[in-house]
Amino acid sequence: MDFVYPPQADTYRTKVRAFLDANLPKDWKGIGALNHQDAAAWTEDWREKLSKNDLLAITWPKEYGGQGLSHVESLVLAEEFARAGVPSGGPNDGFGIGMLGNTILAVGTEDQKKTFLARVLSGEDRWCQGYSEPSAGSDLGNLGCRAVLDGDEWVINGQKIWTSAGHLANHIFVLARTSPDDVKHRGITFLLVDMRQKGVEVRPIKMMSGDSEFNEVFFTDARCPKENVVGEINGGWMVAMTLLGNERGAGAVVSGISFRGELDKLTRLATDKGLTKNPHIRQRLAQAHIKVEIMRFLGYRALTAFLNGNQPGPEASIGKLWWSEYHKEATELAVDILGADALVPVGQTPHTAFTTDSVGSPNDSANWVGVFLNARAGTIYAGTSQVQRGIVGEQVLGLPKEPRSDGGPWKNIPGHG
Repeated sequence: MDFVYPPQADTYRTKVRAFLDANLPKDWKGIGALNHQDAAAWTEDWREKLSKNDLLAITWPKEYGGQGLSHVESLVLAEEFARAGVPSGGPNDGFGIGMLGNTILAVGTEDQKKTFLARVLSGEDRWCQGYSEPSAGSDLGNLGCRAVLDGDEWVINGQKIWTSAGHLANHIFVLARTSPDDVKHRGITFLLVDMRQKGVEVRPIKMMSGDSEFNEVFFTDARCPKENVVGEINGGWMVAMTLLGNERGAGAVVSGISFRGELDKLTRLATDKGLTKNPHIRQRLAQAHIKVEIMRFLGYRALTAFLNGNQPGPEASIGKLWWSEYHKEATELAVDILGADALVPVGQTPHTAFTTDSVGSPNDSANWVGVFLNARAGTIYAGTSQVQRGIVGEQVLGLPKEPRSDGGPWKNIPGHG
């Protein structure tokens, strides 16, 4: 079964392919074929081309720098870019455009739309996410980073952790505790903070893969204007859930493409190792094929919801749970196929610490071992698998909620004093 696209999709697909043909080298194999330094430089140039051609946020209204197109065209663009092995923007655009930009469009003020959206598209503002804390990851409502209004500014003190691409950003959207007297999911405010000030310190975290995609961010009397609140004061939880819905839902419609490409690569690895007649390996490859097909259908369901005017909701957790758990299994299979070669990996490490590696990446041991290590994190970031199961159970299936022992004001929860 394939998704039946409306007529405008074919027209737009032709335009996208013409753009790719005009702007990619004839021998292009995908950005994964470049070394890390060349890939970073190429991505900067590529982003400029996307910006000049208004291809960074095509569903945004024209008055905010978009093309006013539908999610059909957005999917077509993402499909064609994924197949061509080119990024849809720079390393921080997933946060600035995909998450924050779409959230400001949904719940921001007109001044915020005019101020921030243009700067996101131009690349002047590079955003990262300030959600998780050492004591508030899966239980995000437990966050304790404090913000106090001082005249016309918010003064922020506290710490964030696991901040992806924070070392590349100059702005951060922060969930901060603004009313400790409220219950923990209230009394939280969504703030837009400039990182280029003395009160903000970024410390990279070295992962077991050797990369440093994640960071700690420390706030010591950091400040932001009082008008840099998205949504209502003490109403940041709703804004945060809107943003997380964008994070979990937007990728669902194209994840099947990237994971299908990775599975084809994995099958070639099994062939090169002479293991395609091994019944155990064949069975696991078949299971992987089934799960990638299910991923494709989940993407079609997400697209159908978009076309019906529905924004990502709790059902977006299904897709995130599915792909992250699948990816652990698929990369474990890759390591098993590599055998002893996985113990002493050689070759080029992955370009990204998230989901699959880039199209064109080498089919060697260093690449697969790096993706294997990074895949462990996929079941943790953007909400752990257990959190996703809770969301699906309670908010999608309507099952009884788990009993809680942390009701009442946040300040009365042990450890918050």
